Amino acid sequence: MFQGRYANIIIDISHEKVDRPFQYKIPEALLGRLEIGQCVSVPFGMGSRLRKGYVVEITDRAEYPPDKLKEICETAKDGMDAQQDMVRLAAWMKRTYGSTMIAALKTVLPVKQAMKPRQKKKILRLADKEEILSLLGQAQRKRQHARARVLAQLADEPELPYELLVGKLNVSLAVLRKLEEQDVIRIEAESCYRNPVKLDCAPEIRNRMSAEQAFIRDRILSEYDAGTRGTYLIRGITGSGKTEVYLALIEAVAAKGKQCIMLIPEIALTYQTLLRFYKRFGDRVSVINSTLSKGERYDQCERARRGEIDVIIGPRSALFVPFPDLGLIVMDEEHEGSYKSETMPRYHARETAEYLAQLKGASLVLGSATPSLEAYHRAMSGRYQLFTLDRRLTGGTLPLVHTVDLRQELRNGNRSIFSQKLQELMDQRLERGEQIILFLNRRGYAGFVSCRSCGCVMKCPHCDVSLSQHTGGKMVCHYCGYETEQPAKCPSCSSPYILGFKAGTQQIEEQLHRRFPGARVLRMDADTTRKKDSYEKILTEFAEQDADILVGTQMIVKGHDFPGVTLVGILAADLSLNDSDYRCAERTFQLLTQAAGRAGRGERPGEVVIQTYRPEHYSIVRAAAQDYEAFYEEEMAYRELAGYPPAAHMLAILIMAKQERTGAEAAENIARCLEERNCGTECGGKLAVIGPARASIGKINDIYRFVIYCKQESYRALIEAKDRVEELLARDPNREQELNVQFDFDPMDRY
Repeated sequence: MFQGRYANIIIDISHEKVDRPFQYKIPEALLGRLEIGQCVSVPFGMGSRLRKGYVVEITDRAEYPPDKLKEICETAKDGMDAQQDMVRLAAWMKRTYGSTMIAALKTVLPVKQAMKPRQKKKILRLADKEEILSLLGQAQRKRQHARARVLAQLADEPELPYELLVGKLNVSLAVLRKLEEQDVIRIEAESCYRNPVKLDCAPEIRNRMSAEQAFIRDRILSEYDAGTRGTYLIRGITGSGKTEVYLALIEAVAAKGKQCIMLIPEIALTYQTLLRFYKRFGDRVSVINSTLSKGERYDQCERARRGEIDVIIGPRSALFVPFPDLGLIVMDEEHEGSYKSETMPRYHARETAEYLAQLKGASLVLGSATPSLEAYHRAMSGRYQLFTLDRRLTGGTLPLVHTVDLRQELRNGNRSIFSQKLQELMDQRLERGEQIILFLNRRGYAGFVSCRSCGCVMKCPHCDVSLSQHTGGKMVCHYCGYETEQPAKCPSCSSPYILGFKAGTQQIEEQLHRRFPGARVLRMDADTTRKKDSYEKILTEFAEQDADILVGTQMIVKGHDFPGVTLVGILAADLSLNDSDYRCAERTFQLLTQAAGRAGRGERPGEVVIQTYRPEHYSIVRAAAQDYEAFYEEEMAYRELAGYPPAAHMLAILIMAKQERTGAEAAENIARCLEERNCGTECGGKLAVIGPARASIGKINDIYRFVIYCKQESYRALIEAKDRVEELLARDPNREQELNVQFDFDPMDRY
């Protein structure tokens, strides 16, 4: 180990003024024992108050006179050490996404402090049976009921679980201690892991891999064995067996003594994914997500650090589980927006996984039926290696899709949320005992204004986005600031039926009970899944066919496999299409394709009904045909024309202030700084600066919000723009009390 005498330490304070390393002397007792990433306790500031910090460098060079340097007190007893690679990853995240170093370090540390191990206790009988019976008689005569219950159990069993005595037999610790003092029993305790995986299932019955699956597996593994650690994109239609490819790859890499991370986008997917992996790998697989207790989370990280598990499954935070020898990262449904962090640093799991794989010498496999345009663009440019699975494993075909024009339904007098076609098909399925999924595409559900007669959506004349409905009868564009009054009649057809769309899963459930009174209905949304394990309970109930209809939002259409489902109804297909966001067509195509893929996954063929006011839109037409390539070509043409990712890159700068004037002035200054220094010579082109403007939600919790967008083909140019803004802000000594400025590269959502 390097015998450096000084350590550069990041202090555990999320404040820009201390977002740099501070140098300390290493005491004699810690020389040669300190490591990069270790958590230590140090005196900091004028009063030398003890603070935690993380070692980011060990050196022999003193930056200041050694007698002026303070000394490290000790290694932190309850802090979690960061691996050296995690410190490097945190530094990369700080640079790439814009944040403080300590915020990046806290992101890559899956647990912030050590937890006491769980104790598993048992009671051992020391006295022989005759003595126990004698003591039992004495306890019964003295009416010592709790003592008698313990002795009665010990007469039959020489060893008892502690939980049985204090739980079912209601025996206090004082009673047990007294027996222990008399050498009648001994209480033994051993440390054990808290295990969030509580599955009781039969081993997996393996299906033979198709030729396409085997080709992908063999190609990736042959490159792995040859020392190539690449990034691979698997585009496979719904039901084509991508998960089986993941399992085969992970099994082969784990057999080499390496560990694997399986990323999934939603907690709702964990149960079904974990079940398949548990059947294959047993207790060598575990899970990590936000529903775990602090103790469970800590124990899974400890198991991973000690190499006691081979596979961890979870959302984006699972990337930071401290595996000592990571060999493979798999990212399923890589197109999902939940892979982007909503807090600083606003990292994307795809790029972060790519960098982590390079650090660790691991391979990265991305998979989706509808890859993000970013991933597919990189595959087309040769950065990723592309594989395709284009047929269902069951041998069946993709479901038959019916597109229903809701404008015609209204003209025909049907004001129900269920079209005539959907009602007819639902009646058939319920008669045959088959299952139905009803998906409400609620994204942006009340954020736009449209005409119910002709489907016309109120749009900004300067941007290809819908105007957002605001209080006071106003409609606003959140990209350029255009503002207008909400019309009383449709400007296209003069119909008075013009308003924001409002519908929810609860209202749909109520209508289902009225229209189909005998149907068993389950609802899955944010309200019904608040409790721990609620996802698993709903999914298990539906999988075991204890319900006929499952109604819900996005969480019900992502990755689930229900062979009994032969009909999927998409109730408001174009709601996400009308979101004020350049990604709305991509999201609509992805959601509709994923939803349609839930039908007909078993032996019986499936049907899908897409209900929409805009059946002619290319995202709906291509989703109905499950034609990804055609959608990609049309959408990329629009992105290239407008300069949106992945054709170019975008940086959103969010300025937040307690005083509206302070925020507005800061936003103007930042925009002026970017324009004045916008020579465009360093990175091959001028930076397009859009704004400043009020954010789409102008005030949250009495904090005013403003936004500036920057666009450029070079990502490096945007990083340089971010650096300029940070330099500008650093020159104002009072701004941190008044302002909070955050950066979001290639934002997934509008501000």
